[in-house]
Amino acid sequence: MANLKEVKQRITSVVSTQQITKAMKMVAAAKLRRAQDKIVQMRPYSQKLTNILNNVSAAAEGAEDLIYAQKREVTKVLIVPITSDKGLCGAFNSNVIKAANLAINEQFAGKQIFILPLGKKAYENFKKSDFALIDQFYQVFSDVAFDNVKSAAEFAMNGFVAGDYDQVVMVYNEFKNVATQIIRTEQFLPMAKEDVTAEVSTSETEYLLEPSRTYILEELVPTALKIQFYKAVLDSNASEHGARMTAMDKATENAGELLKELRLMYNRTRQAAITNEILEIVAGANALGGK
Repeated sequence: MANLKEVKQRITSVVSTQQITKAMKMVAAAKLRRAQDKIVQMRPYSQKLTNILNNVSAAAEGAEDLIYAQKREVTKVLIVPITSDKGLCGAFNSNVIKAANLAINEQFAGKQIFILPLGKKAYENFKKSDFALIDQFYQVFSDVAFDNVKSAAEFAMNGFVAGDYDQVVMVYNEFKNVATQIIRTEQFLPMAKEDVTAEVSTSETEYLLEPSRTYILEELVPTALKIQFYKAVLDSNASEHGARMTAMDKATENAGELLKELRLMYNRTRQAAITNEILEIVAGANALGGK
């Protein structure tokens, strides 16, 4: 059985750790509130813009010639894994890295792979790999603003147009709620031509386009793609804080359970030590009395 000093040191250590995890949980909760507001406000705008784009492009003559929708033989793939800059958020980062590696090994086996990491954890992981690494944008989470994210989106879009990449795929955590994040492996380019539902079909939705449909598509498509890219970053940012809040809450609970066990051990050890001292005193008194 451990001595009292060792047990007391462990109790002090666990109490200190519990205070840290509790503080980190509170910080994550405050950051989550702001990040959640951003993604909740962004989603309706992004979805509506995407619906309009689908309607207009589906009705456009020569829509199949849209430069960002051109499909070609896939030999070069750009993977965009989106992680956090910091750890202590459970399986948040490892899930993205596993999903990216799964796509590389199964979906894109035999292809030339390029990695555009967003977040230090993705950068640190893939810089050890043999894949071509683009390291200009991995610090994007130091300031999650549209102008900063737009640069990374433009890099991927320009690379696709120039033929440097035949396909661009994003891997990120989609925010559902504080306790749930959904891993998404989503094709960014070429644009997926989704079927237009009956509710928003081109036959029921008419647009008056000025100055021309071609001009609108040339202006609208890049904007919609950048917003889609930005939405994925906001989803990941909110998911990170939710995952960290959940992880720190669980760590605080585990520390509490460990404290109960250590305090029980401390009391039992202390009681055993006192009992031994009493027994020694009694034995000594009996020995003296026997003389």
